[in-house]
Amino acid sequence: MAKKDVIPSVLSFEKKLVVSDGYMYGTVWTDEHNSETETLKLVEKSVRGTISNRLEVAVQNDPAKLNAKVESANLQQVDSCALGMDKDTLKLSFTIKVLSGLEKPSACNNADFAVSYAKAVRNYLQNTGCKELAYRYAYNIACGRFLWRNRLGAEKIDVVVKAEELVQTFDAYEFPLRDFEENTQLEILTAKIADVLSGKKPYLFIEVDAYAKLGIGQEVYPSEELVFDKGKSRKSKILYQVNGVAAMHSQKLGNALRTIDTWYPAFSTEEGVGPIAIEPYGAVTNLGKAFRNPKEKVDFYTLFDKFSLGEKLSDAAEEHYVMAVLVRGGVFGKG
Repeated sequence: MAKKDVIPSVLSFEKKLVVSDGYMYGTVWTDEHNSETETLKLVEKSVRGTISNRLEVAVQNDPAKLNAKVESANLQQVDSCALGMDKDTLKLSFTIKVLSGLEKPSACNNADFAVSYAKAVRNYLQNTGCKELAYRYAYNIACGRFLWRNRLGAEKIDVVVKAEELVQTFDAYEFPLRDFEENTQLEILTAKIADVLSGKKPYLFIEVDAYAKLGIGQEVYPSEELVFDKGKSRKSKILYQVNGVAAMHSQKLGNALRTIDTWYPAFSTEEGVGPIAIEPYGAVTNLGKAFRNPKEKVDFYTLFDKFSLGEKLSDAAEEHYVMAVLVRGGVFGKG
């Protein structure tokens, strides 16, 4: 058995779910989804808002200072995006490539570790066929989790999936977001993804078209750009576009697809927030919390070191989690 001192200083894994950017279009809802589409463009608005942030106590307690502050207009330039007044449905299109090769790191500077790691992964693949992970990825495609805010308030959502000979339409509302309930509609898509992740096939190319009936002229939500240096720009909100087409970041879509971690300890408690994205420390940035604390020995590195060196993990859930992080990819060396 490999020893703990063989954990490599150089160790990295390529992601196995490669997601494209998502392009946004406006259309009219039909059951066949055969209406003409138009690309959605960003529109720049200049708006006059009010001061609504928390104020210093001295200002709060002085009516004159408060009135002077409130009289100052909060001028903003922002990007926005909406359906046309002749369109009631958002169409979001993107692609996914699923890759095999989980048993082989893309970089590893320790041969003993590579042998031990490959054996552990092969055992996992032989025992599970990667079916649990594949099912959860398929589920997140079918439920439209990747629509994020665009999913809220939609009257109807259909997700059309094309993968090899498979062409299938899912009603997203038949797949609750809280749990990964068993649904026989996912059998074929799950099998196709599992065949690749388990190494039976080299890759799978999936086309996804999601249709969300939002209402005529309703606002839609592309990804928001994180701009470190705005320079002379006065724009306070910059949305993402590709060649003039409103879009969603591939990273945001990928985050939704890997929101499959229900194995963290707090999931079934009051602190649980439902499925979280697969991360080494279970980080949920908008909550400012890590749900897999190393002190509790449930973080990726603690479990991965045991798993890759041939030690038995406490249950199958821990193995699923470790393998899901490897599907995510990353740099995990000890150096």
